[in-house]
Amino acid sequence: MGKSRWITNGVWGSLTWGFKYRRPLISTHFQRMTSCIDFHTHSIASDGQLSPAQLVRRASEKGVRFLALTDHDTTHGVEEAAITAKQVGVHLIPGIELSVTWNDQNFHMVGLGIDPLHPVLASGIRDQQELRMSRAREIGQRLNKKRIGGAFEGAALLAGDGMITRTHFARYLVDQNRAATIQKAFDQFLKRGKPGYVPTQWTPIETGIKWITAAGGIAVLAHPHRYKISATRLKRLLTDFRNAGGQAIEVVCGNSSNDDVSKFSRHALEFGLLGSVGSDFHSPENPWIELGRLRPFPDEVSPVWGELGIVSNPLSPTH
Repeated sequence: MGKSRWITNGVWGSLTWGFKYRRPLISTHFQRMTSCIDFHTHSIASDGQLSPAQLVRRASEKGVRFLALTDHDTTHGVEEAAITAKQVGVHLIPGIELSVTWNDQNFHMVGLGIDPLHPVLASGIRDQQELRMSRAREIGQRLNKKRIGGAFEGAALLAGDGMITRTHFARYLVDQNRAATIQKAFDQFLKRGKPGYVPTQWTPIETGIKWITAAGGIAVLAHPHRYKISATRLKRLLTDFRNAGGQAIEVVCGNSSNDDVSKFSRHALEFGLLGSVGSDFHSPENPWIELGRLRPFPDEVSPVWGELGIVSNPLSPTH
């Protein structure tokens, strides 16, 4: 029996958090049913296109029973998602995706099972959001120099109450007929070396891990197959990540190949990390990424849901 974990510990209106999680929690039977679990998703609180409630309902329709909302540098959507999850019978894992820097290279890190109200995490989020706003203004200024006016204001309008991200700038560029697609907007304007790219030093990866663990969560290295990094540097990254308190790595992602799953399963075993799964879903407009549409989880890797579960039996007919 492993240690107890409090997923959240706060009260929002009539919604009370405080689900106590114990190990073993979600049956390893789910290792062959990863469509039931999706631990990496986004809503309009950051750069997704569905509200938290819409996201949860879509997840339920797609057969996802264990869902983590992991918006970029914010937990703003968790309360709404939790209310809807309770209504439709989805078990919501409060989460976040932090941008972090390691050796002058930027990475993403998911926090699972966090207390969204924890003061250490909340303070870190404020720092990240200030940095995001500064970056957004600079992107707008750089695009303006290329005679693309109103980009900051347009991106802010698209973001609404959510975080302004590069995806909002990409959508603005598409709306202004400056790019044919979101991907082409990134390729032409927002990637490294392009006119709208702004180099950003996010919080150090060790600090981000401290924020997540202080809030009772598990730090997960997100979509590792996407990073342009040598094999040697990757091993150094995973060593530092583990030594700083990181506990898991996404071995199955929405666009993982079989080779990707095999590669990062080996790394999980080599570095003693748990395995996680997540589609990184943002929008129904992307036909290639869908909630719960994931390759089978490898049997040899210890799943992160061995540390994240619920008191009642997840395999019971009522779930």
